[in-house]
Amino acid sequence: MLEPSDEAAPDYRPALVICAWDLDEAGWDPVEDLSGRPWSPVGARTLAVAAGEPEALATTLSVHLSDRNCRGLLLVGRTRRSDAFRLQIRAENRSLDGGRLDGFGPGMARATAPVAEIVRALNEAGLAAAASSESEEDAGSYLLYRVLSGLPDGPDTPAIGLLRAPEHETDGAVQRAVKAAAQAMARHMSPLPRSRAN
Repeated sequence: MLEPSDEAAPDYRPALVICAWDLDEAGWDPVEDLSGRPWSPVGARTLAVAAGEPEALATTLSVHLSDRNCRGLLLVGRTRRSDAFRLQIRAENRSLDGGRLDGFGPGMARATAPVAEIVRALNEAGLAAAASSESEEDAGSYLLYRVLSGLPDGPDTPAIGLLRAPEHETDGAVQRAVKAAAQAMARHMSPLPRSRAN
């Protein structure tokens, strides 16, 4: 008879960071029940990163993405420019005050998340959604650019996307949208090699 083990089994699922960057955003709560465990899509485990000051938050997110076990980042925020959910597919080289952020970086950076699949997943969940190349002058666009421009070149580029909910959308709809987007991203993530899993 096998003895029960107190050690948790290794988790070979890649990590997906989900970050609602606005301190006032209450729409996304990763912990759904009294277990205290965050919700995770099939095939990945979520790491919730709390909102904070944008420069410090960009550093925190970049540190997570430097871990090879972390295969994605979904930024979550609001938009005042649309009545539908928007997947922002690019961010411009702009500081929070509107000037150029980085004199040596590219003029813009493109999201690496599977945008078309995320939009399709949102629509299938009954949520109006579209992709947009239009940046918004806020912390979300700043974070997207900072994280994307700081990625090293290579074949293991993580999936990074920015989901914007309409300004007056309900918390329940935001929860459904984040889950649909995260699940679409997780479908592209393969299990970690046993040598890399925690």
